[in-house]
Amino acid sequence: MSHFTKQILEEIRKDLVDWQPKVEVSNTGVITEIKDGIVKIDGLSECLMSEKLEFSDGSYGIALNLEERSVGAIVTSKAHNLKVGDIVKSTGDIIKVPVGLPLLGRVVNALGASLDGCESLENHSDIKHYPVERIAPGVITRTSVHRPLHTGIIAIDALIPIGRGQRELIIGDRQTGKTALVIDTILNQKGVDIAEFLKSKNKKNVDDHKTEQPVVCVYVAIGQKDSKVAKIISTLERYGAMKYTVIVNASASDPATMQYIAPYTGTAIGEYFMHLGMDSLVIYDDLSKHANAYRQISLLLKRPAGREAYPGDIFYLHSRLLERAAQMNTENGGGSLTALPIIETQLGDVSAYIPTNVISITDGQIYLDTDIFRSGMRPAIDIGLSVSRVGSAAQISAMKSVAGRLRLDLAQFRELATFAQFSSDLSQNTLDKINQGKRLTEILKQKIYKPRSIYHQVLMILACTNGLFNKVKIDDIQNTASDLISVLDDKYADNINELRKTNKLSKPLEAKLLDNMRDILKS
Repeated sequence: MSHFTKQILEEIRKDLVDWQPKVEVSNTGVITEIKDGIVKIDGLSECLMSEKLEFSDGSYGIALNLEERSVGAIVTSKAHNLKVGDIVKSTGDIIKVPVGLPLLGRVVNALGASLDGCESLENHSDIKHYPVERIAPGVITRTSVHRPLHTGIIAIDALIPIGRGQRELIIGDRQTGKTALVIDTILNQKGVDIAEFLKSKNKKNVDDHKTEQPVVCVYVAIGQKDSKVAKIISTLERYGAMKYTVIVNASASDPATMQYIAPYTGTAIGEYFMHLGMDSLVIYDDLSKHANAYRQISLLLKRPAGREAYPGDIFYLHSRLLERAAQMNTENGGGSLTALPIIETQLGDVSAYIPTNVISITDGQIYLDTDIFRSGMRPAIDIGLSVSRVGSAAQISAMKSVAGRLRLDLAQFRELATFAQFSSDLSQNTLDKINQGKRLTEILKQKIYKPRSIYHQVLMILACTNGLFNKVKIDDIQNTASDLISVLDDKYADNINELRKTNKLSKPLEAKLLDNMRDILKS
């Protein structure tokens, strides 16, 4: 035996003496069935609900069905390389997604992976991870919704106000302007630098009504066309809104499993900012497609179908999502998460199964009507069927002062307009109220992507309810109101600043503003 061979044997002997066996216990299973992104696995006896599972090809899944002898799971990517017989490992971890400030301005998929071609979020030092499924904040940690979330849409901010921490449903048929409504809401949150706000904010010394607080917006596109999402991103970039917005996209071409996860991912991103003591807004566009995706998954998992072929837990699907919207109390940071779910109806049927479910979960609804849309009213909000259960608690004092009169005048107008159809002989008083109602209705019209400041809304309503536009042609009211506000801002800035500073419309200030507006309209 050569010296070289002896040396090799000695090294092997030494390695064997020093070797200590390591025992690694792993919970594994075997794929027995694959259907459209749904896999059935034998084994995984210690698997958790919503646990992250690792497949042999490196892809991941989420456990959804825990049965006596098997586990049903969804695959979070396209399952082209998976086959029956592949080994599946349990990770012991609930599925999590990246959250944090680096997500602002980014477009991600339902698992938080970058879709915009920029740097990976996973490598960023400021990124944290939140579970997609999380128990909603308890009653003790919450407080009542009392701060307004201004949408910039006069019909909503005046008549159907939304508060920070509220869940307000937007419902209507296709092509009635549901998405345009939420994009306007995102655009209206522009103004405060989030990074600077986080540095300077001392929550205990802040008066909520006097300090401008930024809102982080999360837009979740569920089953939408990529072209539509690209158009939305382009609009947000054009108006400078992407810097405080995150887009979560599970498009129509993505598997149903990704469409199912997407809204939970968007909520997790919004919750991170809520727990920082900030305000966040999550928009789900739309939950009808989310319900359809879940129905597809459930039927493949062989869960029994119920009413209208939806599985029995479809209500729980949306309730556990929307219950995470909250206004936290000051002891828990004072942040908020506002939810604006969108539901598409068929021929205006708000009593269908999914619309009924979501209406019963939310704190009110904004109903967009097809006939109103076709009549030329934009946004096409049916004020009679729309409601906010938070009401004037989510309005600044100045808006409360003018909104009550507006509601009363519009209610009288609707009654008289119906009555006027059956009578040609009307008193002058009735005709005056009908004409006033038409002018108020005209004031509520608004161009797309042109949100109005809450103070400008107050001034427009104040002018119209006090008869300042009575001699203006109805078709000219919008232009006249815009010109009036522009001159007021320029010529009577002191009065406008007093309104901004106090958020109140005192009697002396109201008198001054009305005199200012009369002077402008005369000249």
